Amino acid sequence: MDVNFEYYKIFYYVAKYGNITKAAAALGSNQPNVTRIMKLLESQLNCRLFIREARGITLTEEGELLYSHVEIACRHLLNAQEEIFRQDSLRCGTVEIGATETALHLFLLKALRDFKTEYPATKIKIHNHTTPETIKHLISGKLDFAVITAPFEIPKTVFCEKVLDFNEILAGGTQYQSLCQKPLELKDVKNYPWIGLGRGSSTYELYRNFFIEHKIDIEPDMEVATSDLMLPLLENNLGIGFVPEKLALPLLKEKKLIQIHISCDIPRRSIQIVSDKGRGKSLAADTFYKYLKSRIL
Repeated sequence: MDVNFEYYKIFYYVAKYGNITKAAAALGSNQPNVTRIMKLLESQLNCRLFIREARGITLTEEGELLYSHVEIACRHLLNAQEEIFRQDSLRCGTVEIGATETALHLFLLKALRDFKTEYPATKIKIHNHTTPETIKHLISGKLDFAVITAPFEIPKTVFCEKVLDFNEILAGGTQYQSLCQKPLELKDVKNYPWIGLGRGSSTYELYRNFFIEHKIDIEPDMEVATSDLMLPLLENNLGIGFVPEKLALPLLKEKKLIQIHISCDIPRRSIQIVSDKGRGKSLAADTFYKYLKSRIL
């Protein structure tokens, strides 16, 4: 069964705006024409895609399924069209990347600032998720590439390149000053509230396995979404936790945080650039990707 691609494009705008009138305006069309085409699409697919409501439209289960595929295809095509229509396609266009909070602060922010100085016309959309979620979005085609925190499980379809290594330290607020007198035994971490990244993050799995290897059964007393959120909790003496040393350094210098040495080595971490082996990049994405790779030490 062949369906006119234009129907899918119109469907994309209707689903995106959740309103036929707004979609028609964005398409430079009119409401009756958009409504007619949506009815034709439903007829050809033999299912209902929308439910009309007072405030607009909502997608049916079939509509949601169709949109999950159409949204990726249309976004890639519209981005490609935007690049082709620009005179300098190497310097223009839209790049969609995924980034973990740690990767953003330790590497990506400075690189973004310098890249935008050189390529000011390039649009960059940053999606912030955990490492497993980011890889999932990359494989599904929603991202051009990603800059994430390792270690993590690497699918065979993903190509990885290390950007930098970094250290993490065990830190706490000034209330835990007494723990600085001598290295803390890892098993004694259980005696204090432990703040860590939440389930589903690569950091949670890393430290969960780290404690298991040392025959210690422990779960965070407080879970947060990003390393950035841990710092104010640690500073306010709500517990102790492992954080990137570079992120903690300003607070350590201001004596708002203290470093707690432990009697064993803390796992080394790294920042990695990852991309899908089986999918090409737009000219803008490829330019930014190569720019980031050029900054690898």
